[in-house]
Amino acid sequence: MTDKMNDPVALWQRMIGEMEKGFNSLATKAMETPEFSQAMNRAGGAAAGAQKQFGDLMEKYLLSMNLPSREQMTGIAERLQSIEGQLGEIKSMLSQMSAASGGSQIGAAPRPPRTKRPPSEGGERK
Repeated sequence: MTDKMNDPVALWQRMIGEMEKGFNSLATKAMETPEFSQAMNRAGGAAAGAQKQFGDLMEKYLLSMNLPSREQMTGIAERLQSIEGQLGEIKSMLSQMSAASGGSQIGAAPRPPRTKRPPSEGGERK
């Protein structure tokens, strides 16, 4: 086995570890300053403003292409869910009314009267 002083991988790992410790301490000191927090607040505000501006621009683009925006699609989905709920309620009310009246199932056509008679034993029909 090679000893740890002559092993290039061990030397590299130790050097990287020391660099990480130095960078972490420098970053910690920088983050504690009020200037850093102000800069981060400005960057966050700029990003939020850019995102809102992009959203507005995209909505105008979709409107010019005669396509619905995300907001409009969400509204349509909510209205569709409401309609489906109301249809479900109507179906259950109709089936309850049908069961209460003793009628056949809703939508089933009434059976026609049976007019044919089976043939008699002699093979003649009456």
